[in-house]
Amino acid sequence: MPTMPDGLRRTLPNALTLARLLVAAAFFATMSLTLRMGPHADRALWGNTAIALFIVAASTDYLDGYLARRWQVVSVFGRIMDPFVDKVLVLGAFVFLASPRFAEADPNIADRFTMATGVSSWMVVVILARELLVTSIRGVIEGMGIAFGAEQIGKWKMALQCVAIPVAIAVAVNERLLAEPSVRLGRDVIVWATILVTVVSCLPYLARAGTILRAPLEGSRRS
Repeated sequence: MPTMPDGLRRTLPNALTLARLLVAAAFFATMSLTLRMGPHADRALWGNTAIALFIVAASTDYLDGYLARRWQVVSVFGRIMDPFVDKVLVLGAFVFLASPRFAEADPNIADRFTMATGVSSWMVVVILARELLVTSIRGVIEGMGIAFGAEQIGKWKMALQCVAIPVAIAVAVNERLLAEPSVRLGRDVIVWATILVTVVSCLPYLARAGTILRAPLEGSRRS
């Protein structure tokens, strides 16, 4: 059985990362078209297309990292671009989900609006704040020459976000789903669980960083 050339092994994981960035751009373009459409068939068409693009982009996140580790071709480019593309895709998706164009009048309370996606602006702020905090902590610790890789709960957080995003889009753009109270409730459970896990997922990073940063202080006191 022929083996894969070393040159292809070195370039394929990074090529997948760049491909994910291109698919993410197509996803954002499609979401922009979705927001321009009213609640009719065209919105469902573009919205469901956006879901397919998101799933394709998210699925390559696992593949490029897996191949790089398996073939032992982890590169500086990959270590920078892989998390960057992930954050662009996920944070960008949540920004679109909180767009006022997804707001709808609450039939039970006059002058009140709800989000067809179940995602409010403050949720985007929470997600963004978590990412900025963890990224800042990682930058400081790794600047000290100490490895500071992702925690397992951070991977669960990413997986849950990648479930919540297509679910929220699907409910918002498909009128039959949006009209079902049980479907809306299920969407809200997934979205709120995502926010909760996102907040909780930063706690192990804070604890680990605290332990690392206290060590030099304790050493200087003993000396």
